[in-house]
Amino acid sequence: MNELGGLNEASRWLNVVVWLGLGLIALWAVVWVVRYLKASPMVRVSIRQAVRIRRGWKRLAQMCGLSVTDKMPTALDSLANTDGKKPPKPRVLVPALKVTPDDFGVMAWTNCLPKVGLAEFQKAAPYLADAWRMTRVSVLPGDKPGQVMLRGVRVDPLVTPTAHVPTGRPPEESAKWELGVDEFGMPVSVHLKDVPGVAIGGLPGFGKTSCVNKLVCDWAPSPAIQFVFFDGKVSHAYEGDYADLVQRAFDFCGDDLEEANKKLKDLVQLRRARSASIRRVLGVKNMWHVGPSADWPLVVVIIDEAHTYFRDHKGSDPATKKLAALAAENARLVEDLVKKGRSVGMLTLLTTQKTTGDAIPTFIRDVCPVGLSFAQKTADAAVAALGDDIASGPTQAPSPSRTPHTSAWQSCPSTAAPASSASAPPTSPTSTPPASQKPPRT
Repeated sequence: MNELGGLNEASRWLNVVVWLGLGLIALWAVVWVVRYLKASPMVRVSIRQAVRIRRGWKRLAQMCGLSVTDKMPTALDSLANTDGKKPPKPRVLVPALKVTPDDFGVMAWTNCLPKVGLAEFQKAAPYLADAWRMTRVSVLPGDKPGQVMLRGVRVDPLVTPTAHVPTGRPPEESAKWELGVDEFGMPVSVHLKDVPGVAIGGLPGFGKTSCVNKLVCDWAPSPAIQFVFFDGKVSHAYEGDYADLVQRAFDFCGDDLEEANKKLKDLVQLRRARSASIRRVLGVKNMWHVGPSADWPLVVVIIDEAHTYFRDHKGSDPATKKLAALAAENARLVEDLVKKGRSVGMLTLLTTQKTTGDAIPTFIRDVCPVGLSFAQKTADAAVAALGDDIASGPTQAPSPSRTPHTSAWQSCPSTAAPASSASAPPTSPTSTPPASQKPPRT
């Protein structure tokens, strides 16, 4: 009788465990279905792709040479085969794979095995791309030693239209420029801390100004960053690409060389005043040692279509000679800002269609540590924008024949209000009144 009661008790516990397991499986299925239904159409495709990748991974890994054979018996096999008559069966080891879907494809992480490391995964990347139905697969070292990260993209991120919505909040990290995504859909950013200048080149209509506008919109909510615009395409502030952003700038200049000359002289005077007072006001020789603030903001000088202000005018008539003299002095003034403005918190961004010496003088272009290029028509233009190293990688050179959104960049740096809200000009700290006497920001 006691034995029968014990069996009944065990049966009840078994039923509880079975129902609990079924409940957990049902809960997991509901969560999975809800996540699938809430996902965007692009992510749904990636989720289905991730399921296929997990299901076929063990077979595919062996076919691609990403497995090893272990002939050593396990401890359990050794105990079971005490007489040694039956040889142990070799085990095939396959790296475990964790897959996460996203808009462009999947991210996968796996651990290395003996003789199956980073080099073997990189060699197998083309075969994995074909089997996973991906445009391409990249293989990079993982976050931990002995780990590999695989990035597979189903659609080309460089030809996928994207929309950027500013958060309206100050950036978490000052002087960080979020450029977008690369050919594998991975975020790309460049740090502009301690950077004196940026030279941006590219054919018309390929995104130079849009990229700069994104920077302005992302940084605009911060009172520690102030802007001045020089737009060589228009004559007035209400025209052109910066018409919606001009209220956020403390100054604006169109294509008038004489007006640009006056405003550049004002900026050079600001640079000199900052250089003379930085140690007394901030207690350091380099503003980046303490970071920008509302009292000592980072001044971003944006010179769009820079060739307008530097072009060498040929001619012997008085008007042409005057323009040539203004262009030469403008180049000298911008050289002053780029070469001497870094430590006092002044950053100059120059954009032009072709960053050759006739558009941006080489004594300015070659001291800008960051170079960014959108589509270029010739290899010489790409070299002028990005340096000689880009010539050794023709597949990386920006070309309009590849995609209208293709861009390449290289950098060598040493390391919430709406965008239309108005702001005051960054005055020299030597004339900054005490906090109780500061004029209101207009």
